[in-house]
This record gives sequence, C-alpha cells and structure tokens, in this order.
Amino acid sequence: MAGRREADLGSLLAQARLAYRGAFAGAEPELAVSAPGRVNLIGEHTDYNQGFVLPMALQLGTVMVGSLRQDGMISITTTAEEAEEPKRVQFPAPTEGNTLRPGEPHWANYVKGVIQHYRAGPLPGFNAVIASNVPLGGGLSSSASLEVATYTFLQQLCPDDGDLVAKALACQKAEHTFAGMPCGIMDQFISVMGKEGHALLIDCRSLETFLLPLTDPSLVVLITNSNVRHALTGSEYPTRRRQCEEAAKALGKASLREACLADLEAARALLSEEAYRRARHVIGEIERTSQAARALQARDYRTFGRLMVESHNSLRDDYEVSCPELDELVAAALEVSGVYGSRMTGGGFGGCTVTLLDAGAAEEALQHIKEKYNGTATFYFTTPSDGAKAQPLEGVTSLSA
Repeated sequence: MAGRREADLGSLLAQARLAYRGAFAGAEPELAVSAPGRVNLIGEHTDYNQGFVLPMALQLGTVMVGSLRQDGMISITTTAEEAEEPKRVQFPAPTEGNTLRPGEPHWANYVKGVIQHYRAGPLPGFNAVIASNVPLGGGLSSSASLEVATYTFLQQLCPDDGDLVAKALACQKAEHTFAGMPCGIMDQFISVMGKEGHALLIDCRSLETFLLPLTDPSLVVLITNSNVRHALTGSEYPTRRRQCEEAAKALGKASLREACLADLEAARALLSEEAYRRARHVIGEIERTSQAARALQARDYRTFGRLMVESHNSLRDDYEVSCPELDELVAAALEVSGVYGSRMTGGGFGGCTVTLLDAGAAEEALQHIKEKYNGTATFYFTTPSDGAKAQPLEGVTSLSA
C-alpha cells in the first residue's frame, strides 16, 4: 500500500509539473509539497462540539509545485477539472496595507485564506500549480488538503515557527473566513499530523492527539464514494452547528462535550424535538468515539464495527445528514460476511461511506456493493498515511506534453 501511495504521489507531481511548464513558459518548478485528504473512522459532527474524532490520513492528497518570483505577484493555477473558471488567478502578495479578500473563483478562496492567515512574513511572490486526486464534495476533505498543502508550500518560501497545532488552526481560520464554512478542527489537524500506519484520536477541546496503530494486515479500510455530491456551505451545516450551540446553552454547558445523556433527558422540556435529537447524536457519538478508540487499541474489530453502525444510524435518524444513497451503500456492505462495520463519513448529504472489514472479504464486499447500489460507486482500499510534507522533485519522472 505504501508503494501505491508513492506511485500516486509521483503521478500527481508529474501532472503538476507538466501543468507548471505549460502555465509558466516551459519553466520547471523548484519546490513541491503534498498534504493528504482524510477519512473519519468515527466521530462525526463532534469536532465543533469539542468532542472526540478518529480520522486517518489518506493515500489521496493534494500537491503544490512552484517557484519564487521577484515582482511580489502570486500566480496560481489549478488542474482540477471540477474547479470553476478561471483556473488561474493572479494577485499581489498581501502586505499590512493590502490584505486579500475572498471572491471569485471560489476554489481560490481556500488558497487566498491560507496566504492571508499565514503565520510568518512578509511573503514573497510566487508561481504555483495545484493538482489533487481527492474527490471534490466526497467527504474526504479536499478543502483541508488544499489548505494544508498551501500552508506547507508557504513554509518552504518563508518558514514559520513550525508549530503544528497553530498551522492547523490557521488553515481552519482560512476556511471560516474565506470559504464561509464554519468547520471544526478535525480535517486540518489530520492533514497536518497524520502518521503512516496510525489513526489519530483528536480531543477537539484540549487539542491533544493520540496515535492509534492501524497496521493489522488482516484488516482493510474500504472507502466507497456514492458520487452524490454535497455542498455544505448551504444552510444545513451552519444550522446543525447552531442547533448544537442552542442545546448546550439550554443545558447550561459550554459545549455538548460537557453533557451526558442524563443531562439531556433532564432538560428535554427546554428543547425542541429537533434540537433534542441533534444533541442526542452528538453526546452519543462522543461516547462511541471514546469506546471505538479503546476497541481499536485492543484489536476488537467487532466492537469497533458495531459502534460504526450505531454512528451511522444516529447520523441518519437523529442528525439527519445521511441520504438514501449512503444508507444503501451501508446496508449492502453489512450483508457481506467479514464486514465488521460501515457508516457514512464526512459532513453528509452524499459523499462516502467507510467500511472496516477482514482483508479476505475485500473483493466479495466490493462486488456485492457494486451489484446492490443503484448508482455508480467508486472504491478505494486505503491504509493510514503521513501528513503534509515537502516533496523532492529530483526523482519525479516528468510527463511529456
């Protein structure tokens, strides 16, 4: 699996390098970085409630290649087919008197936000090309992958103090202020701090992280993309977040992390039925994630799988962020012997499921899900990968135009 990650990275870097030559008059880039997407094994919609999450960094990721320029201008090109036009933007590097602002095209706001909130400076001008194989809108955090790749690229140009937590928080701030998405901290944290062979338990209140080995060769993680796209900057995500904040306030708690189910039941009369169910999901999910981390450490995959299914049911019924396609994929996976558990992953309203299964059942599961699903799914078998890093360009075989 590690070999495939390197191969994927190599082809992405070659693709970015070719696009760079095309965009910048045949010049070769001098710098390259990568940052992974992520899949969340369990702990959904808990990060902005200061709870626990348990993601792992993916073999899918974003690369950024580029070079310094001397005129103070920044020029960035994306190779993403799904990105809106124009695919190239140019603007002056920010200064105290000339700050960047969000605008069109939307994809550039993630990059601009990171540049604006970068923790060192002054930043020089540069040329860069972005390439990614994280599916957009798939719930695998293409946005955090892009943000963290951008920050890591800026570190090569103008080093900061190397504080990883501050790096993740700056990328989160970029998404809040430039992309208009009030996300929690999970996606940026795992893209920065992922470690090969490990899932990462994140305490979103204290910002402590705990590495959990995930190297059992008999275990496989299958990501299934429903290819139903979601756009979370609509009303649904901010509405869920607001409902959680209102429920915590009614319970007299700083966040739902402070609450238990007994607190919720005692205050039920103070809450609307909808707010009650939203809070019931979050409080239950925080506890499920703690239990799942212990089960993973003990290699108790049956318990972990049961908790995944409970998580999905709660997301479907109480948090109401699933959709028929995701429910169909989960139900199909659970029909296969050797599957421990399956659930929707990511913000919801489409995107992906994550399934934990015995390696011996992998092909059967893939075929069964393919046959049962009414849509056309895309499948990824994956293992936990490293977080963001600088990449050497010397060993990259350049594609021919």
